[in-house]
Amino acid sequence: MLYTNTDLGHFAKDPAVIELDGYYYMYHSTMKDKMLGIGVARSVDGDSFELIARFPLTQECEKNGVGAPGAIVIDGTIHLFYQTYGNGKLDAICHASSKDGVNFDKDETNPIFAPREPYMSMPEWACGRAIDADVCIFGTKLLLYWATRDREFKRQIVGVAAARLDSGFGRGSFEGYPDIVLEPTLPWEKDCIEAPAAMVRDGKVYLFYAGAYNCAPQRVGCAVSSDGYHFERLFVEDALLKEGAPGEWNSCESGHPYIYPANDGRIWLYYQGSSDMGKTWYLSRREIRFVGDMPTVV
Repeated sequence: MLYTNTDLGHFAKDPAVIELDGYYYMYHSTMKDKMLGIGVARSVDGDSFELIARFPLTQECEKNGVGAPGAIVIDGTIHLFYQTYGNGKLDAICHASSKDGVNFDKDETNPIFAPREPYMSMPEWACGRAIDADVCIFGTKLLLYWATRDREFKRQIVGVAAARLDSGFGRGSFEGYPDIVLEPTLPWEKDCIEAPAAMVRDGKVYLFYAGAYNCAPQRVGCAVSSDGYHFERLFVEDALLKEGAPGEWNSCESGHPYIYPANDGRIWLYYQGSSDMGKTWYLSRREIRFVGDMPTVV
């Protein structure tokens, strides 16, 4: 798989994939007229995607753009969690839902969450911003993972909030966890952990994530938790997935992961890459298999 938008300057980032009614739907960041948006691509096999629609920008909070979607199917409904864009420390997470994968009803209370008032008390370690949302069902809660930055706007950090499954996921539904979930501490993570991608397996949350900023190079790591809040890294000396060799499509990074356990039982890691320091972006996937408790790239 190697996917991009040829009509939009070869720009496709931040993938999220679900299945509905026999199709795979991939939601991803696009760029048109210098405005970040969300594209909707469809596939019959999860590998060959065709762009079929673009997520319309209709709400005031979306006026500067949107992107970096996360998605989940609950009782036949797709729930899309995505970020506003271009607002610095004021970027936040929004919510929309769809029955067909293409047409979405947006939450009237958008944005629905950020680590600041009125959503929660702003932690000392956060600047108030929330981007790069992903969700998973863990126990009786929907866990919403997101990235923020410190008060100096230098280090990227991951946090989490939780909502009841019957809450509707609008503003006021999510209770923010007051402590950091993951922050960069390893040499290859540099100053950034972002793009959390959650999967529940054997009663644990596996959180795949991007370490280092774009093209630094960004790489994919993974951590595991028994409660969804306290995580232990599985890859310390090096990342789970690194950038490609010089000349390859992902020679500058393999980043912004999305983990998807498909309906057929296989597990796929979708991710972005660049070979020209971010001038163009492509999406691909690799199969993940577990050896005991450890994910491995096939």
